[in-house]
Amino acid sequence: MHPALADAARAASAAYGRARSQFTRTELRDEIADGADGTPTMRVDRIVEDAILESIHRNKVNLLSEEAGFVDNGSAITLVIDPVDGSANAAFGVPLSCFAGTVVEDSSPKEALTTWFDTGRAWWARTGEPTPFRTTGRTSLDGAAVCLMRPKKGTEDAWQRVANRADRIRVLCTTCLETMLVAEGTVDAFADVGSDTHRIMDLATALVTVPAAGGVLVDLRGRPFTFEPDLTHRWSGVAAATPQLAEELIATVLES
Repeated sequence: MHPALADAARAASAAYGRARSQFTRTELRDEIADGADGTPTMRVDRIVEDAILESIHRNKVNLLSEEAGFVDNGSAITLVIDPVDGSANAAFGVPLSCFAGTVVEDSSPKEALTTWFDTGRAWWARTGEPTPFRTTGRTSLDGAAVCLMRPKKGTEDAWQRVANRADRIRVLCTTCLETMLVAEGTVDAFADVGSDTHRIMDLATALVTVPAAGGVLVDLRGRPFTFEPDLTHRWSGVAAATPQLAEELIATVLES
């Protein structure tokens, strides 16, 4: 594993542990600033990202993160990181949150690591290399187990159409973990059914890990994923066990 990625993951996990022991749930969910992506920064986000920033400077690589934005250390390597994916879960004590980091070189993702804070489970993959993870191989939405983002205004009908065809629907509120469950074959698919909530750090690890496991990660509307420092870019990510399942899921969401 790239040493900068490993160091960032260790720093994040240690900081998360300290945060949970030193602050109450109310204090952890306090919104103490606005992040570079324009969304509020909870105290738990700030604590973990500050530890990652120290790691980034130690390893002299760049950083692209939802809170700090782009930090330029003059390196050819950029770590695209979600310090705490599932921040609300983490703050409230729900054990579904993680660190997600991707090594990007010249706008190309090279390797990715997702670490589940509360269990220590981790998923690592490198582009172009085999991985022990395998998707379920499911090709049909009917009877599938699907993770979805919670229905947001304007997406309720599409959400219900998917729910009506799937066998199981789960809403875990942590995209990075949910896409890893697709990669390892625990669920068949994950989708944002059109709210355009995802930033690149929400999807970067899945861009490496899901294809390495035999699945696909695409945008609902076919938009290409980019690693630009501009965090106003948004996507509706769809991770699926197979291209056929992704196509059927997207067709169901976009059905008029």
